[in-house]
Amino acid sequence: MHIPCAESHTLQIEPFASAHAAALEPQADYDVNTWLYVPHRYAEYRYILGTRGSRPLICIGINPSTAAPNALDNTLKSVERIAHAGGFDSFIMFNVYAQRATRPDDMDRRCNEMLHRENMAAFDYILAHGGAHPAVWAAWGNLVEKRPYLKDCLRDMMEIGASHDAQWFTSGPISKRGHPHHPLYLKKDSPLDPFDIADYLDNVL
Repeated sequence: MHIPCAESHTLQIEPFASAHAAALEPQADYDVNTWLYVPHRYAEYRYILGTRGSRPLICIGINPSTAAPNALDNTLKSVERIAHAGGFDSFIMFNVYAQRATRPDDMDRRCNEMLHRENMAAFDYILAHGGAHPAVWAAWGNLVEKRPYLKDCLRDMMEIGASHDAQWFTSGPISKRGHPHHPLYLKKDSPLDPFDIADYLDNVL
């Protein structure tokens, strides 16, 4: 369980560029040639957690919980299984909002614009290194309704994705409210289906 120690506006946020540079240095707890973990130590926020490869499946959740390299939670284990079964050589877990909170009800009440900006820099980096037409898996479930600012965050992600010719997917049944399925409880061979992110933002969220 991770309960935020404070609203993220009160914390010192490390920019993605410097956090990423530090994550490339050798670490005592995990192999940096296998894992990409930014920041490289457990913190109140997380930009990226995943494995290294040339063709990752980029899974998008709402916000990070407690997972770390070699200590994946059940959601990340499911993401890893589906990525491998789908023919991807790696997976990346990214989130619409970077604040770590096991319960999304504990997330910031208002968007921390600096944290969001640095999170978008991380998303741009992931897509730039995700091969041609990077695969982005929408997997946030109904939790996207927890905060109004999450829709604005997603719109920024859609624009960044368009600049990299990203292909959006979902997996599993769409919820009654019209939201993409969360990774938990999906079979490892669950197919990825095309997902129209623009239509979703205009007509569902």
